[in-house]
Amino acid sequence: MDPSYAIFAVCVFVAVALAIEGLHQVWSSRHSAAAKRLAARLQAIESGGVQAESTLERLKPKSQWAWIEERILGVLPSGLRLVHYVETSGTGRTAGGMVALSVAFGCAGFFVPVMLAKPLTFSAFGACAAILPWAWLARRRERRMRQFELQIPEALDLMARAMRAGHAFSTAVKMAGDEMREPLGPAFRMLFDEMQYGVPQSEALLRLSERVPIADLGYFVVAVTIQRESGGNLAELLEKIGSVVRARLALLGEVRTLSAEGRLSAWILGAMPFVTALIINFLTPKFMSILWTDPAGQRLVGVALVAMVVGVVWMRNIIRIRV
Repeated sequence: MDPSYAIFAVCVFVAVALAIEGLHQVWSSRHSAAAKRLAARLQAIESGGVQAESTLERLKPKSQWAWIEERILGVLPSGLRLVHYVETSGTGRTAGGMVALSVAFGCAGFFVPVMLAKPLTFSAFGACAAILPWAWLARRRERRMRQFELQIPEALDLMARAMRAGHAFSTAVKMAGDEMREPLGPAFRMLFDEMQYGVPQSEALLRLSERVPIADLGYFVVAVTIQRESGGNLAELLEKIGSVVRARLALLGEVRTLSAEGRLSAWILGAMPFVTALIINFLTPKFMSILWTDPAGQRLVGVALVAMVVGVVWMRNIIRIRV
C-alpha cells in the first residue's frame, strides 16, 4: 500500500475530527447551559440591576381571574392555602385561572357525552376531567420542588465558602442568587432584594420558606435565625446542613429505585383495563356494546372505575415513602 494514501487518510480523519469539534465548540458557546448563564449575568450587569424574576411581589399585576381569588377562594376555609399552593408551583398560573380552567374541563367532559347521546354515566365520569388541570399543576410543582432539593446542598456549600472567605451573609446570599440556576437562583435573589430594601432578615427568611415550602430550606432558615440570636460559626453550620441534605437525597434516591417496580406495576394495572377495552371494542364492537346499552353493564362500569380509583390511591400510598 502506498504510504501517501495512509497519510492522506490520517489527514482526512484528523480534519473531520477537528471540524466536528469546532462545530461542537461553536454550538456550546451559544446554546450550552454555561453560556446561557454567562449571557444572563452579562445582561444583568449591562442593565445595572437584577433580572425580572427578582421583582418584588407587590409589583406583580393582577390577573383577570383575581375576582375568583378574592370573592370565592378568600371566603373558603382552605382558599388561601390553595392560592399559596398554586403560587409555589412556579408555572405562572393563578388560583383563579386554575379554577376557571377546571370548571371549563368539567363542563366539557359532562356535556360532550350528552351531545353524543351517551348515557348519563359517561357524563358523570366525564366531569372528572376537571381534575386534569390540577393533576398537571401538581406534577409541575413536584418537579419544581425536586429541583429545589437538588440545588440546596450546592447553594449552602457556596454560601459557606463565601463566608469563610470573609463575605457577609447578605453578600453570600447574593452570590448564591447569581450563580445558581432556576428555580433556586431567583428565590435567593428575591431574598437579597428584600434584605436590601429594609425587610428584617428574620422576616425575609420566613418569606423565603413560604415561597419554597420544603423541609431542607426550612432547616436553613431555622439555622440562620438561631445563629443570629445565639451566635456561632454560620459557615460550618451551613456545611453540616448541606451534608445532611445530601445524605437524605442519597437515601431518597435508593428508596425511589427500590419502589420503581411498584410504580411501574401501578401504571400497568391502571392502563390495562382501558387498553383491553379499546382492543375488544375495535375487534368486536357488538361484544362491548352491552356495557353501554344495558343498565347492568353501566353499573358494572361505574363500580369498576370506582374500584380502580381506590386501588390506584391504595398503591400510591404503599409505594410513596417519605424520607
